[in-house]
Amino acid sequence: MARFGEQTVRRRAFLLKNACAQSRTFQSPRRALSARMTDAPPSKLVLAGRLKGAHGVRGDVRVTSFTDDPADLFTYGPLTDAGGRVLLTPVSARAANDHFIVTPEERFQKEHWDGLRGTDVYVPRARFAAPEEDEFYVEDLIGLAVIETGDARIGEIVAVQDFGAGDLLEVRLTGSAATLFVPFTEADVSEIDFDQGFVRLPDLHLWREAPDEKPEKS
Repeated sequence: MARFGEQTVRRRAFLLKNACAQSRTFQSPRRALSARMTDAPPSKLVLAGRLKGAHGVRGDVRVTSFTDDPADLFTYGPLTDAGGRVLLTPVSARAANDHFIVTPEERFQKEHWDGLRGTDVYVPRARFAAPEEDEFYVEDLIGLAVIETGDARIGEIVAVQDFGAGDLLEVRLTGSAATLFVPFTEADVSEIDFDQGFVRLPDLHLWREAPDEKPEKS
């Protein structure tokens, strides 16, 4: 997943804002959308923070949180790497300037944590609270098939990006290595069906002319 600065990662990668107010869920562009929630796969992982190395010599770790409420990261239990391997289990955490100082259950030497500096940490999607009706987690869009007209599945959502002008669905069409961007708006997204695993983008053809051009970061 492309990263365009710490602020973009911090805002986007974990979850979630509400279309009407700040929260950890995202309301669909239109309540009439058929956004029917299903249980997310337990193995699905969501990027939630990053290790910054050891703090002192007593086994504490510095961790940057990407969650909407930064302290929430330490309420979800063990934090894993991208493969699901547990890296640390927070016992306590206290805020510092731009990170948290975490005392983990795992007791390792300073050299161990310094060796993991820069490592992303993840939370299993299944640990999140169930969203309210007509709401869903942005991360649940990733992997959904893309339909334009009819029932043919012509691609998939590979990411949800925000370069400063609003949320964009990053779409990879079947047989293409390139991706294109579609605004996540009522006009461009007519249906989201989690049960059937697809998103309908009726005007996708309008965004297929220059798939290699990414929106400018504001």
